[in-house]
Amino acid sequence: MVSKDFFNALNDLEEQKNINKEEFIQILEAALTSAYKKNFGEARSAFVKLIPEKNTIKLYAYKSVVEEVEDPEKQISVADANKGLTRAKYKIGDLITEEVVPKEEFGRIAAQTAKHIIMQRIHEAEKEKMLQEMNGKENEIVTGIINRKDEKNVYVEIGNSNIYGVLSNFEQIPKEKYNIGDKIKVFVKQIKDTPFGPQICLSRKAPGYVRRLLEIEVPEIESGEVEIKSISREAGLRTKIAVASKNGTIDPVGACIGNKGARINTLTAELNGEKIDVIEYSDDPFVYIARALSPATVKSVEIDELNHTAKVIVDKDKLSLAIGMNGHNVRLAARLTGYKIDVKTEEEDKKDNSFNSGIADNLNENDFVISDDDFSLEDDDFADENFENETQSNVNEIDNLTNEDFEVDFDEEDK
Repeated sequence: MVSKDFFNALNDLEEQKNINKEEFIQILEAALTSAYKKNFGEARSAFVKLIPEKNTIKLYAYKSVVEEVEDPEKQISVADANKGLTRAKYKIGDLITEEVVPKEEFGRIAAQTAKHIIMQRIHEAEKEKMLQEMNGKENEIVTGIINRKDEKNVYVEIGNSNIYGVLSNFEQIPKEKYNIGDKIKVFVKQIKDTPFGPQICLSRKAPGYVRRLLEIEVPEIESGEVEIKSISREAGLRTKIAVASKNGTIDPVGACIGNKGARINTLTAELNGEKIDVIEYSDDPFVYIARALSPATVKSVEIDELNHTAKVIVDKDKLSLAIGMNGHNVRLAARLTGYKIDVKTEEEDKKDNSFNSGIADNLNENDFVISDDDFSLEDDDFADENFENETQSNVNEIDNLTNEDFEVDFDEEDK
């Protein structure tokens, strides 16, 4: 069979899917062989061979050379294989092939079967290629181009390999604009293997995105001299980062901020102006919590380790700064430290303590004396009509008892 158009389409498909041509030909040969056997029911063993140089597809039947034939359609004896030859050419285990011309061309069913198998093999090849291409890219930052978008998702083409990742609505920075054709940095949050193939989940919202940006920007973190202890983030608003130094000569906060704020400004620009607070980590929870509420200045910290809560006192003019817009600063500090934080002014704290003290002072011994009035039938809890009727009935019954009702017979011995 000769099909120039077929091989031209094969070349185009190779370019579009970026699959090695030799691998692709092997996939096609297997697919067409399967389609032939299924639709033409040939008993003989056969295979299809593609010859791109001649734009030709050939079908071959073959038999195995054996000592004793059990299946004449698939086997041939050594003697028959070498019949007519001056010198023995075939030995046991060899294959004898001959070209076969099908009684009819591949029909619609055969073509559909071949198409199905081809698409399946292409899908598997793409899956393997994608996994190989993305190997080691999970939890890393990659650069891509926005290819398309819908109401919820943005689809990003990663690199030059026709690999696409999904930036879902939940992983986008609020109010950030995404335009088709824009170059964009994204964090590879997860690579999932689904029934529809590998799915690359991207993010610009994850704390891991900020972590990797900082690791790339700050050599001291990459070298291990400075360690990122914790990150809490409300994407688009503020991020808090706690860092510690493993080298006493290095200021971890200064290393992250950089000379004249150069390093932190690079991060802020990449995050479209998102505020970033870098604080020094401390093993002392009192110090750590106070630093976490930056940029507010803290006067005192009280900690309840049993309930893992903290009460923080700040000046009145620093209260709104400590809490932050819609409470985001104190929320981020709580996530960063792991403590539930209650921020108050000194006046509010004294008022709360005074209120609790007043309740305690008003309780005296009279509050614990029980009088007869507490059990009076006139009390609402006991002045029930049925209760009164039942009580009066019992009184009347007692009044009607005579002496005879109380007489007791004794035996002489008892007397």
